[in-house]
Amino acid sequence: MIFARAMRREFVQNAVAISVALLVILLTTFLVRLLNEATIGKVSAAAVGPLLGFAIFNFLPILLSLACFMAILLTLSRWYRDSEMTVWFSAGQSLTAWIRPVLVFAIPVMLVVGALTQELVPWAHGESLKYRKQVSDKNELGLVRPGVFRESTDGRRIFFIESTDKSGETVQNIFVSDNQPDKLGITVAERGRQEIHDNGDRFIVLEKGHRYELKPNSPELREMDYAQYGFRVETSSADNSIRHQDSTPTRELLMNPTRESLGDVVTRVGTTIMVVMLALLAIPLAYVNPRAGRSANMILALLVYFVYINLMTISRAWVIQGRVPFALGLVVPHLIMLSVLIWGFYYRMTASTRGSRRRVLKTRKAGA
Repeated sequence: MIFARAMRREFVQNAVAISVALLVILLTTFLVRLLNEATIGKVSAAAVGPLLGFAIFNFLPILLSLACFMAILLTLSRWYRDSEMTVWFSAGQSLTAWIRPVLVFAIPVMLVVGALTQELVPWAHGESLKYRKQVSDKNELGLVRPGVFRESTDGRRIFFIESTDKSGETVQNIFVSDNQPDKLGITVAERGRQEIHDNGDRFIVLEKGHRYELKPNSPELREMDYAQYGFRVETSSADNSIRHQDSTPTRELLMNPTRESLGDVVTRVGTTIMVVMLALLAIPLAYVNPRAGRSANMILALLVYFVYINLMTISRAWVIQGRVPFALGLVVPHLIMLSVLIWGFYYRMTASTRGSRRRVLKTRKAGA
């Protein structure tokens, strides 16, 4: 039908524009956060680009669901403001006639979001954690920025360097505080570098400096000068690390049905279902009275969106706490929103009927 083709075309145009705008905002926010972490030495500058790429996958499910919802809402709201909806209603179309073209647009988005939440987002999250760990293990001194105190990954040492050479591999004027159970070591050196032995052990080697060792609750102080001093940097084995819950694919979570894993399944499946539910909710929420304010329906729509998100968050928390069964936590938020959807269609369709009856009565009274 003509109105369905025109509607889908405008849906796509608005969705692309909204997605680009949201993506730019989210990427800018995350980029600023990563640059701040790089400035204080939490990540290396070389890791900013890859971590930003992995973050895109984490953004996409919510971004796509919100873009789909807003695209349908904005399109139908414009049709109400420009009286196009009135024309289609006068031509015999009911509000339910918009369900099919909306579903044709929303279901492909739902499938993409489903693929992202079930497989690609956990993969991206796992790769991001792995990359952060590799970068952190690769260069203990390389993450330290001149003029900034930096704690080591194991929490035992605090580094401070004054400057680095052009290559960044050698640092000058180093301060290291080494906190051990039986003593506190303070080390200063003119230069320092990192060495990796053939067996994979990593050492930080300091040259031409002094070291002071103090024992707790003791006046004893040990002082030494050295030409070269090295200490081993402890790194945790990636093979022995516990896999993060968010980086586990959904099928593996279902194979290991703990409360935490089932809670994550509630969120992932719920995010997928939410795409279609929000798309259908946009139909009754899009109503705009041309003679009234234009922002009331947008405020109501955003309120519905945040309520939906919070319902899924509460369901996830209750499943993890064991307060509700997994099946109940999975379906209750969507059943609540389905009841809101049915009421919205009923209210909007009966409101149109009531409005028509009032206009007929006014016409009859005026004729009388």
